[in-house]
Amino acid sequence: MSLTNRDGFSGKFGVIAAAAGSAVGLGNIWRFPYITGENGGGAFLLIYLLAVVLLGIPVILSEFVIGRKSQANALGAFRKLSPGKPWWLIGLMGIVAAFVILSFYTTVAGWTLEYIVQSITGGFHNKSTTELADDFNNFTASSFRPLLWQLIFMLLTAWIVFAGIQKGIEKYTKILMPLLLIMIIVVCIRSLSLEGSYEGLKFLFKPDFNKITAQTVLLALGQAAFSLSIGMGALITYGSYIRKDTPLIKVSTDVALADTTIAVLSGVMIFPALFALGESPAAGPGLVFITLPKLFESMPAGEFFAVMFFILLAVAALTSTISVLEVVVAYLVEEKNMSRPKATIIGAISISITGVLCTLSFGPLKDFKIFDKTVFDLMNYISANILLTFGALFIVIYCGWILKKQPFFEELKISEKIHPILANILFFLIKYFAPIAIGAIAIGAFFIEGLT
Repeated sequence: MSLTNRDGFSGKFGVIAAAAGSAVGLGNIWRFPYITGENGGGAFLLIYLLAVVLLGIPVILSEFVIGRKSQANALGAFRKLSPGKPWWLIGLMGIVAAFVILSFYTTVAGWTLEYIVQSITGGFHNKSTTELADDFNNFTASSFRPLLWQLIFMLLTAWIVFAGIQKGIEKYTKILMPLLLIMIIVVCIRSLSLEGSYEGLKFLFKPDFNKITAQTVLLALGQAAFSLSIGMGALITYGSYIRKDTPLIKVSTDVALADTTIAVLSGVMIFPALFALGESPAAGPGLVFITLPKLFESMPAGEFFAVMFFILLAVAALTSTISVLEVVVAYLVEEKNMSRPKATIIGAISISITGVLCTLSFGPLKDFKIFDKTVFDLMNYISANILLTFGALFIVIYCGWILKKQPFFEELKISEKIHPILANILFFLIKYFAPIAIGAIAIGAFFIEGLT
């Protein structure tokens, strides 16, 4: 495909909406609250915010620079910038990561559609936490409904990607991201109106420095990397669609700010209500699908807010899945010379086949294990602990040590004026701090369960 004929974002807001949509997902609204709740609240939040600034923004910027400088997909970017060298394997790792992630991510995303229906039909009414847990386990263990919702979610994702960058991804993320923010704010207001909600705010925003440990720091670094979608080629791919007059530092900062804002607002939405109604903030992964339905059932006008919450959860998942599928589609279009419609159909179908195995891992295939892990757990482990972590590590090594300072600055200077001190700080973080931090995450992931 000729680069001059490539689709692209129309302007800065489109980039921010799409890239923030890629970053904002279940990691913000599902994973961030329970990880924060399990690790001391405010102390974890403080380290997380520092991780976003010192690690997240520099790595986002690295991916955008690689993408825009090359004007190519995740694999083609490294082939173009370093022809004849094996650095293209980083891009291949990102494409494999996207394939693997979307296989199991659509399983969980499909659950949000089931819970929208349950909240509309009164499926949580007069049920204890134990009954809600049984309902969740019975639902995920069944064959038909989880598969149906997973395939519907993939169909929605493919429909948007099928339309292209401006007419598909940019158009819909410009609608979905503001809608997501509005719904979160509405639920936050309701949560804060409950008597006793102040204790939840205090838990979230008042750090207890006695709770900061080496594990807390590594978990915060891992959550920042997981939440911002770094290391899987999505931001390189989106970066390749960014116009040359779009300021990359400003966009990188805005994307990190949008992602962090949604994560923090998710905490504001959930913790005040938990404390007001006497629920534990350390409910773990079951927080969203077991604890929160009970919470909404106990809350005045809870049915309305349950519907709104699970819709916003589905919207957040959708803005992420379209960016992940685009990584695979861009590769097929540019490296295999497929049309976008054909690439989208082939990508969606092939990922869905693996996705079916992931979904059935909670039911008929729960006893089928590879390396003592179900297919779902294996896909999750490979993507989080290997592909994403080492993908991000190799990206910053490439940007800091192979691409080097001068070409990096030249790409930034095309669209913005940079103070030399800021430029040198950013490049120091990319070249030295980011590899050390991501390396620590990689090592820690083998010793700390749930680090990434």
